[in-house]
Amino acid sequence: MTDYSGSDRRRGGPDRRGTGEPTKILVVDDHALFRVGIRDILGQEADFLVVGEAVDSRTAFDLAVQLMPDIVLMDLSLPGVGGIETTQRLKRELPSVGIVVLADEEDEDALFDSIKAGAAAFILKDVGPDDLVTIVRRVRNGEYLINDKVFAKPSVAGRVLKEFRELAIYGQEAQPIFAPLSPREVEILDNIAQGMTNKQVAFALSISEQTVKNHMSSILRKLSVNDRTQAVVYAMRQGWIKMPED
Repeated sequence: MTDYSGSDRRRGGPDRRGTGEPTKILVVDDHALFRVGIRDILGQEADFLVVGEAVDSRTAFDLAVQLMPDIVLMDLSLPGVGGIETTQRLKRELPSVGIVVLADEEDEDALFDSIKAGAAAFILKDVGPDDLVTIVRRVRNGEYLINDKVFAKPSVAGRVLKEFRELAIYGQEAQPIFAPLSPREVEILDNIAQGMTNKQVAFALSISEQTVKNHMSSILRKLSVNDRTQAVVYAMRQGWIKMPED
């Protein structure tokens, strides 16, 4: 376990976007030479700070909780507990962390599992240095680059949309999927699509109006849209929520 920085133990981690503070990155891979290469590439960027390295799932989780990184570069083929399971656990414990999955090859099952686990990006290990830097910055800014890759593959997109439709029907009983909305966010968008106000949604879901507003802010950020109407239209086009009933 390699720790390069002091820790910030606030659950979920701080939001350093726009603050001038460097993006904290944790590298998880069991190959020392690969980790060195990644660290050297990212270390050349003034706004990046590699705060630690991990060689397995347990070390990755412990370091992530200790250091609260903004970004985790996650090897898909970790020994023992693999990268998918580790990603799932990290997203449950630290939902704000952006996870970039690193794979040896294009594999549709791995891509599907990665998006379900909550990864923000899925890239091959032969990615160029400039592309890697760009991807890390975009994920740090809240983008879910994995969506573009998923929806470019019809067979994977079909599986994702099927799970979202089941989510809309069965709610929390359906197996959770992140692409990038949470089950609660899909539920809120579904209600808004039916014409409900924030106050009405709050009443229907037995939550506060402020909680609805907080979820809407998260939805707008994740989908990179400016208002609730655009969010609803986007979600409908993706098949995540049903069309309003007449």
